[in-house]
Amino acid sequence: MVEPTWNSERRLTAISRASLSVPARQAVADKQVLPDRTVLDYGCGRGGDVRALQHLGCQAAGWDPYYLPEAELRRADVVFLTYVLNVIEDPHERRKTLQAAWDLADTVLVASARLTWERSKVKGEAFGDGLLTSRQTFQHLYGASELRNYVEEVTGVRTVSAAPGVVYAFKDETARLAYLAQRIVPDAVWLASEDTTSAIAAVVDYVERRGRLPRTEEVPYPMAELLSHLSPGELRRLVRDSADETKVEEGMKRTTLNTLLFLAVELFNGRGPFSSLPFSVQLDVRAFFSSYKEACQRSDRLLLKLRDDAYVRGAMNASKVGKLTPTALYVHQRAIDHLPTVLRLYEHCASIAAGRPQDWTVAKLRHQGRAVSWLDYPDFDTDPHPRILSSYQVDLKTLETSHTSYADSKNRPLLHRKHEFLAPDDKDVERYKRLTAAEVKAGLYEHPHLIGTENGWQAELVRCGRELRGHRLIRRTD
Repeated sequence: MVEPTWNSERRLTAISRASLSVPARQAVADKQVLPDRTVLDYGCGRGGDVRALQHLGCQAAGWDPYYLPEAELRRADVVFLTYVLNVIEDPHERRKTLQAAWDLADTVLVASARLTWERSKVKGEAFGDGLLTSRQTFQHLYGASELRNYVEEVTGVRTVSAAPGVVYAFKDETARLAYLAQRIVPDAVWLASEDTTSAIAAVVDYVERRGRLPRTEEVPYPMAELLSHLSPGELRRLVRDSADETKVEEGMKRTTLNTLLFLAVELFNGRGPFSSLPFSVQLDVRAFFSSYKEACQRSDRLLLKLRDDAYVRGAMNASKVGKLTPTALYVHQRAIDHLPTVLRLYEHCASIAAGRPQDWTVAKLRHQGRAVSWLDYPDFDTDPHPRILSSYQVDLKTLETSHTSYADSKNRPLLHRKHEFLAPDDKDVERYKRLTAAEVKAGLYEHPHLIGTENGWQAELVRCGRELRGHRLIRRTD
């Protein structure tokens, strides 16, 4: 492999990091970086990610043409190419660099770049296909779909957008599907077991949540040992006698819908053969469908429904969660899995296409056109009327993305009727309902066009002689 020659001025783009970069943090959260996997940060700059990963117990190493040119380049399970593609001004060299990083990866390449919505932060003159700054550094800002398509073109594999500006390219198709399944059908969380009785209880819990008995390969090894003296028939009988039939039926329905959702997302992203599916998903297909063909046909129909405006609007009207406005449905992160399956598919397709941001509180699903926004209200749980911090949107028709920051805004939009964004059984719903009822009674919602921003809301509080103390509305004392 020929190492690319990198111009020295690119070193000026390397920054000192006190914590993990966004791509590294995403890969850790997605369980792509694990203690038993080796990691190479290709173009590591000052090595901040390498040191942070080593501190977490990872087998991490780095190479950089300026800061660590003598480091040995070795293949690794996970290779990071973090904000490198955007600083290379020569398109041919840029391509060679991406290819070199891909060649070094045994399991997954994590490629990241700055996106076009950061244009206001980059000052410079047009140069080639990017900008040349006053410091003689180069920036090519990518569209979210442009980055994903570019990585797919060079690597020759289907990729997944893990977060805005972060793309995963897997060496093995099975690994890609396992990652998708992890996002849509998370692995079972098993109850702790110390003896045969508690192990049986854990299997019962699994059956009630998944709707089927687990295969031996799915059971954690220590638990399998506790159950090894029971025959399959005995275990089946014990579970049948102990499980709540209603919960099992609910688990069957939930897993069937989750499987359809996974297959529909996979079709949106390019579907593989049955043998490439994660083992647990294969078992779900066998348990709840007559064949893989039938499951695929049903998921195909689900994906087609996503294009039907009337069907999508009907699903929004029928949804038991979320706040429906004349233009969109707003749903809190904690309630997203309670949406009708077609709306979950809507949000998942957007996340696969452009990446779901790490920090978000409410998803906004437009019913006029197809666009999803992830809105960040960091104080949703503590502020009775949380202020928005940022918004990231992807248009599913054009795959164009946009980002808006409200950090410096003097009059930010805020939320009312917080309970409407949550599932009915959410622990905070009743407390939020009581606040809303008190505010309605006090006349605070008589002029809805005024209360959508900080200044307007504060003016209405003054007009009505009220103030907030936590989630309680009290009379003003001044």
